Amino acid sequence: MKYIIAGLGNFGASLSQKLTAQGHEVIGIDIRMDKVDMYKEQITHTIQMDATDEFTVAGLPLDDTDLVIVAVGEDQGANIMTSAVFKNLGVKRLISRAINPLHQKVLEAIGVDEIVHPEEETAERWAKKLCLNNVVDSFELGDTFSIIEAKVPEDHVGKTIREVEFRGKYNLLVLTIMSETEVKSMLGRNHTELKSQGIASPDQKLKESDVLVLYGANKDLQSFLKR
Repeated sequence: MKYIIAGLGNFGASLSQKLTAQGHEVIGIDIRMDKVDMYKEQITHTIQMDATDEFTVAGLPLDDTDLVIVAVGEDQGANIMTSAVFKNLGVKRLISRAINPLHQKVLEAIGVDEIVHPEEETAERWAKKLCLNNVVDSFELGDTFSIIEAKVPEDHVGKTIREVEFRGKYNLLVLTIMSETEVKSMLGRNHTELKSQGIASPDQKLKESDVLVLYGANKDLQSFLKR
């Protein structure tokens, strides 16, 4: 995949390096030349650029980019302006960093597709979410094993856990399945939430809206999700 990451602070630089190391093409941009020079050997491409300048940003290969991440953290105004520029230029998918709840509300109003909170989520976790198809969330257990929440692959919808052969074919364990459940709020309004269904039964049929909670080696999880 091809990424543009705006802001090469700790989070942006770390994420750029991890995605590059995994074989993806990354353009890392920053207004500071020292940051651009620092990471030019670890990131596919680094460019010194003011990402709040729409005319300059329009010169980037946006049509060929799968995902733009605005990782600017020190300057909330620059973060919001950069997010607005990329949104206005119609990028395919836009993720932006939020510093506080008000900042997040502004980004949501702009129409950012997803919000990241680096203070709470690691670059390693986000690299995994971005690189593996259909991953909703993940939790690393050391360097080798993980627990992930993943959407049901299209070719497994309608099959049972037994028919998919998670254990025998993929060497993975289904810990539970989270399904959409209608619940009533304190104000009496009905809404849908994902609820764990307890220990998964081998004969449980998988629905398109289900989220699988899987445990296994990272290499096996990657093999299953990259089919």
